[in-house]
Amino acid sequence: MAQYLIYFNQQWVGDHSEEWFLGRVEPSMAVIHEMEKAGVHVFAGGLEENGPVHSADATSGTITVTDGPFTETTEVLGGFTVIDVPDEETAKYWAGRIAEGCGWPQELRRISSRPDA
Repeated sequence: MAQYLIYFNQQWVGDHSEEWFLGRVEPSMAVIHEMEKAGVHVFAGGLEENGPVHSADATSGTITVTDGPFTETTEVLGGFTVIDVPDEETAKYWAGRIAEGCGWPQELRRISSRPDA
């Protein structure tokens, strides 16, 4: 089994009415429940758009935590799902199901194994 990260940038969602977003809750949660039933769901969640953002850096030899993102960027992570599946084809299937349920694109990347595993 391998873990994969399925995620989207908030900008990929696009501009929609609140009613449109509310209409995406049921189909997106149905996919999460389907993943749970299939035994592949590890974690899923959206990130708060207006919540605080902090950056941590230790490259100077001193740990520094500051407010705000570490780098200026035009895209921000909107949400993600972690799945544990037997192969890449299965991961692609679930990425497609999440994209369908949410109504916006998703990106898929395999999570590297821990170096001590």
